[in-house]
Amino acid sequence: MKTSAEIREDFLRFFESKAHTRVPSAPVVPQDDPTLLFINAGMNQFKDVFLGSGRRPYTRAADTQKCLRVSGKHNDLEEVGISPRHHTFFEMLGNWSFGDYFKEEAIAWAWELLTDVWKVDKRRLWVTVFEGDEADGLQADAEAEALWTQVTDLPGNRVLRLGKEDNFWEMGETGPCGPCSEIHYYLGEDPDSQPEVPDLDGGNYTELWNLVFIQFNRDAEGVLHPLPDKHVDTGLGFERMTSVLQGVTSNYDTDVFTPILAAISEITKQPYHEANRVPMRVIADHIRALTFTITDGALPSNEGRGYVVRRILRRASRFGRNLGMHEPFIYRLVETVVENMGATFPEVREQADHVARVIRAEEEGFGKTLDRGIDIFEELSQKGRISGEDAFRLYDTYGFPIDLTQLMAAEKGLEVDEAGFEREMAAQKARSREAGRQTFASQDVVDEGFLPDRHSEFVGYETLLSEAEIVAWKPTDETGLLDLYLDVTPFYAESGGQVGDRGEIRNGDVVFSVETTFRVGEGIVHRGRLVQGEQEALSGTRVQAEVDGAVRLNTARNHTATHLAHRALRRVLGDHVHQAGSLVAPNRMRFDFTHFEGVSPDQLAEIEGIVNDVVRQDLAVDISFGGLEKAREQGAMMLFTEKYGDVVRMVQIGDYSLELCGGTHLRSTGQVGLFQFTQETGTAAGVRRIEAVTGQGAEMLVRQQRSVIADLEGQLQVTSGGLSDKVAQLLMQNRELERELQGLRRELSGSEMDGLVSEAVDVDGVRVVAAQVQPVDMEGFRDMADGLRNALKSGVGVLGADMNGKASLIAVVTDDLIQRGVQAGGVVKEAARIVGGGGGGRPHLAQAGGKNPEKLAEALQQVPEIVRTQLGG
Repeated sequence: MKTSAEIREDFLRFFESKAHTRVPSAPVVPQDDPTLLFINAGMNQFKDVFLGSGRRPYTRAADTQKCLRVSGKHNDLEEVGISPRHHTFFEMLGNWSFGDYFKEEAIAWAWELLTDVWKVDKRRLWVTVFEGDEADGLQADAEAEALWTQVTDLPGNRVLRLGKEDNFWEMGETGPCGPCSEIHYYLGEDPDSQPEVPDLDGGNYTELWNLVFIQFNRDAEGVLHPLPDKHVDTGLGFERMTSVLQGVTSNYDTDVFTPILAAISEITKQPYHEANRVPMRVIADHIRALTFTITDGALPSNEGRGYVVRRILRRASRFGRNLGMHEPFIYRLVETVVENMGATFPEVREQADHVARVIRAEEEGFGKTLDRGIDIFEELSQKGRISGEDAFRLYDTYGFPIDLTQLMAAEKGLEVDEAGFEREMAAQKARSREAGRQTFASQDVVDEGFLPDRHSEFVGYETLLSEAEIVAWKPTDETGLLDLYLDVTPFYAESGGQVGDRGEIRNGDVVFSVETTFRVGEGIVHRGRLVQGEQEALSGTRVQAEVDGAVRLNTARNHTATHLAHRALRRVLGDHVHQAGSLVAPNRMRFDFTHFEGVSPDQLAEIEGIVNDVVRQDLAVDISFGGLEKAREQGAMMLFTEKYGDVVRMVQIGDYSLELCGGTHLRSTGQVGLFQFTQETGTAAGVRRIEAVTGQGAEMLVRQQRSVIADLEGQLQVTSGGLSDKVAQLLMQNRELERELQGLRRELSGSEMDGLVSEAVDVDGVRVVAAQVQPVDMEGFRDMADGLRNALKSGVGVLGADMNGKASLIAVVTDDLIQRGVQAGGVVKEAARIVGGGGGGRPHLAQAGGKNPEKLAEALQQVPEIVRTQLGG
């Protein structure tokens, strides 16, 4: 029986024998398309080729692509663990032709690999082709249909025609598209007993391979046009293929998953049997997804990709509870994933410690969040029903999946407004789509014929001034802004965190002010305003393109300083530190990095000192080009989220630092001048951020700091040597005054509460106090409630207050009356109805609010009757 590793290697070697270039998987977290949360198909990394805005040095390729499907159209999350063949994370084996071979070779080679190399039983294979679509004026794919019986020995009755939904692939609403042909496998016991027209969507069949023939382009009007170059895009499900070749009916029974399941069983001390099967499969699936997404740069957070990672991790944690695991344990499974996958994807081995740290920190954090969420749920449950808004709050703020909220509500006999929750979710998704709308539409593509063959040659590493020709231009959506394209340009396009160059493009008749520079496909866009001249005269005009040298130099200062800071961070904090994002601008730098606690002032001072020491050494900054493998051997730092070519650009700073980088840099470190941190913060679980300035920016910061110190010295009438002691003395005095004030408040509150208790009314032998008070703030209001409960000894109290135009209520119940069935939450809930609000809390203390403070007196008058009802009177 072949191992999964052998199956993967079989595929890649087979297509290498067919003159395909083996290409590495793109990171599952895409870096060149921020609107796409995760790579969800093999074609994503070749999108620019299909759109015509990019090229590759090869026309045939084969790869195994890391994919994640957890949201949107491609969402298998709810099927994970239940279905034997659906996963969040999976590998897609693919072979590609970019204007090279087409249907005949794709079909013949797929059949050859399946039946000759892997010896798959031909009787179990079925194929589908496109049946045509009248609305689009498309004929059936008779070519592919005929080829299946001409170049393979598949019987004609096993080639089925299906409609557009199944067998016509489209990249988006516009763009390249074409018919596809799917290969399905029969899972039943007897291949000779299959029906003449099988149900390919039923449980006895599984789709293995999809061959997509990209031969049309759909324009903005929805009309299809034949493409001049036809492409092939195929995707073979690695986990499904492995289950077929290993003779099992579930992907979880293959060697892709069995080591992880065994590790889960060992850690949890639970057997892998029917009762535990779904929780263990979910955890096994999710740890693979977490390991690869975190390795490739995603981190848990409350938005975008980070929220997807957080949801997967918390979902796995919840299933861990089903196995009796109340302490962090998922992070311990990273080692097993690395053992299984590290040979094929070395990045997971290199990032294993980082991944485990991130997962453990998130597991620990969720334990605290979960406890707080339960408290909030208890308060919300006092309303008698969990509204859609409340369910969404639990989901969005405290990480509660809707099914967990439903389970907890059912235990209390409460309903959850699931439809309302879905509306809130839909609204959030709509906001997310609006903020990061993704499309493969025409604005992402250089229009056909818009740019000539020669354009956007970058010469900005060597010079800031070059002769050029304006080869194309077009207006933007903003009035007055134009996009210019040059044949040759010294302007650096925004990339790798570094902002685009500014400057000027001019000749005797035309002056164009470049405000920013960026890339669209392979085109370098100079966006700015025409200061002098006419738009009609732009095309074909010879110009001088000159980058603003001062801006470029300041940007280079900050970029070189980023490399210095990165190395110093690793030296002081440890080798687990890796870049997680950056911004390099003329006036500042920002650097996000992996670390699990705040960087202390002493550590920041040490890091800053290391950087400035290297600045004073004036080390040379050398740029060179070389092979990727050689760079790895030399120990070059590289982003695991970045996709590198075979030849890479290396930036070496003496013996201090070596990184792969395409940005602009100084000639030597001395040009940095001075480096100073301005801020250190956290941005997500396991990610910290430093911000800093260099050169003139650092000089200005020093001046500002001196000015502030001088001002404080004047106000406090001390010298700089005594400033710290004076501030400490003032803070201590302030704390003493605050303590005295709190003590006075408690005394006043106690006296006032004693007075209220003396006026308590008797309700069936129970003392009840209901009064409106005037607290200074919410903390004082709570202190009053505590004082009332203590003063009552035995009884029920409700205080009301007008707080900033809103009604606030607090109810307290002593322990003896809780035993008799009186609940503070129930009391305050009924009183809150009168003031137009709601609330809840614990049996001994509960809080509520309302929008009608003018009705506080009425609400407080009803408290005795509310208590009588709770006593059963």
